Amino acid sequence: MKSDNMKNQYRVNEQIRVREVRIVGEGGSTVVPTRQALDMAREQGVDLVEISPNAQPPVCRLIDYSKFLYQQKRRQKEMKAKQVKVEVKEIRFGPQTDEHDYQFKLKHAKEFLEEGNKVRAYVFFRGRSILFKEQGEVLLLRFANDLEEFGKVESMPSLEGKKMFLYLAPKKAGVAKKSQQKRDNERREAEAKEAGRMMEEAEKPANGGLLANAKISAEALEKLTKSEED
Repeated sequence: MKSDNMKNQYRVNEQIRVREVRIVGEGGSTVVPTRQALDMAREQGVDLVEISPNAQPPVCRLIDYSKFLYQQKRRQKEMKAKQVKVEVKEIRFGPQTDEHDYQFKLKHAKEFLEEGNKVRAYVFFRGRSILFKEQGEVLLLRFANDLEEFGKVESMPSLEGKKMFLYLAPKKAGVAKKSQQKRDNERREAEAKEAGRMMEEAEKPANGGLLANAKISAEALEKLTKSEED
């Protein structure tokens, strides 16, 4: 069926009924009457294939039609292979998931979204636990809020049978922005390392003797204190 659709996508030979066409090839392009183009195709033992019907005049190629269709199929296959495949990753909760398990699954969900995948989180209600459906909804809303930096909600929590689903899509495939808190933490860590390095240098004998060491230690202590205040 797909092959038939592709065949019907292009007009060939006598199906081309315009007055003139532009023929393109390795040597460039030229505009000729359609009858002349058909004669050229017959002389070369190929087909006249219309590849751009909306151009003025329509653009055609002199090529074997079967070969042309094969090239088109191969090009489509290559383009499809280059497309990023988005998978849907599942995260399952119970209505009374403990904090450790929640944080563990939250971490995996962040990784999935950072990789450009979608996340389908759901709470499974077993037996009488369906009585805690409000608790399950609160859990999923918290989950969405904790992942706000990495993904956007495609649909709010909804109950389907014994499962309540929440769908999240990545904000940007493969890339997630760092939160301000994370940037601040990284800055503090870098400053602490630098202060530690300065203190190590202060412990080494220096040309300035004890006075120079005391000065370096004071600078390191001041930097550490400022970092903690930030």
